[in-house]
Amino acid sequence: MSTDFTLNAKGREVSGKGASRRLRRLAGEIPGIVYGGKKDPQSITLVHKDVLKALENEAFYSHIVRLDIDGKSQDVVLKDLQRHPAKTAILHMDFLRISKTTALTIRVPLHFINEDACVGVKQDGGIISHTMSELEIQCLPKDLPEYIEVDVAALALGETLHISDIKLPLGVESVALNHGSDHDLPIAAVNKLKGGGSEASDNEASGDGETDSGSEG
Repeated sequence: MSTDFTLNAKGREVSGKGASRRLRRLAGEIPGIVYGGKKDPQSITLVHKDVLKALENEAFYSHIVRLDIDGKSQDVVLKDLQRHPAKTAILHMDFLRISKTTALTIRVPLHFINEDACVGVKQDGGIISHTMSELEIQCLPKDLPEYIEVDVAALALGETLHISDIKLPLGVESVALNHGSDHDLPIAAVNKLKGGGSEASDNEASGDGETDSGSEG
């Protein structure tokens, strides 16, 4: 169980939209909440600049975070994040307390590898399209991966990779597949490039020939 990230926070008594706006505007802090486990939910505040720095690292979204609240630390994962629609600002954060012995459900990023060597791209001139960028998984905290690799090297033109084609790490399960084969969604495919450049060139050449023969008459 990796805890490479630590955030300091303070307990927060006052709640509501007005109080949250004042926090962000005057103190450079953002509101959040911690819930889960056998403890009651707790409202907290975090330093906005510290949060922004942590979010620069993709791993933060799928890592165990050590949250230090008024000097008392607990392990959590990020469950929800609200961003300002127009500014580089975080509006609210939700954290879930975790237990070493309890499986957690979380989304982790998919990393697609060997795209340049993909058969459908290299040999057939296709293009890879991604239909999924993250996967919801279930595992114990000790088995939580930073990301999941998806190897597309053998994917041919017209073929599609599904969730069931992913080689998941030991101890990790797909939430979707646990609901049955009907939830085996596509994650990537190799499609033909749109456009008919060669066909258009042939038509132009044919048209030029007709014009020349007509001018001779």
